[in-house]
Amino acid sequence: MTMLRKKQGFPEEGEIILCTVTRVHYNSVFVQIEEYGKQGMIHISEVSPGRIRNLNDYVKVGKSVYCKVLRINEERGHIDLSLRRVSESQKRAKADQLKQEQKAEKIIEIVANELKIPLEKLYDDLAPKLLEKYDSIYAPLEAVVEENLDLKNTFGFETKVAELLEKSVRTRIKPKEVEIKGEFTLRSYAPDGLEQVKSLLLSVEGLSKKIELHFLGGGKYALRIKTKEYKEAEDVLKNATDILEAAVSSDVEYEFKRSKKK
Repeated sequence: MTMLRKKQGFPEEGEIILCTVTRVHYNSVFVQIEEYGKQGMIHISEVSPGRIRNLNDYVKVGKSVYCKVLRINEERGHIDLSLRRVSESQKRAKADQLKQEQKAEKIIEIVANELKIPLEKLYDDLAPKLLEKYDSIYAPLEAVVEENLDLKNTFGFETKVAELLEKSVRTRIKPKEVEIKGEFTLRSYAPDGLEQVKSLLLSVEGLSKKIELHFLGGGKYALRIKTKEYKEAEDVLKNATDILEAAVSSDVEYEFKRSKKK
């Protein structure tokens, strides 16, 4: 995973970083730390728990790996890393972060092509200004769609650059959405039970365009609500379940189960 941005200095102890394996010795692995442009070392004891007979069974030259920074000796330039201390959730979080930065670079590349200038030149012009106020390149671009951030006035970008950058951002970054999901059972044994159920479902769907209903079979339905704000999603859900609960009688069965967040 190549990135234009190279961080200055050394990583911090405990930081999760992306590395590329460059050499495998009998008791250690050497890697290139992509984000900092430095070398690091993983001792065999930090590759995997338990006894390791052959390091090549665990790592290969050229393979990308996520590592945790254990110790740093800036004077000697030594960076000790661990593979086995990186959890799956940490790997996913780091991968998501890097994907965001790649998306930011792609957005800048689109603008560079529009302006007919080299990507590296535009990136070097924009990145210092963005990073002066934010911790990443992606964060201020996301703020354009989430908070209507004014790129021209906030960072002093030229009008043409700001306009093209905002256009590219709004094309490739969509506002975040809150999602609530659940399943409910709705059955009626009355002579006109089918019509009752249809009427209730139409009432629920008519509450908001944010509501999606899907028939699962056997009187069961999937409900999904997607909004920008969590409170709005909760309000929509309450209104929907209020309608269904109000219809409960001796002839109507209803039960709702909310899906757990992943």
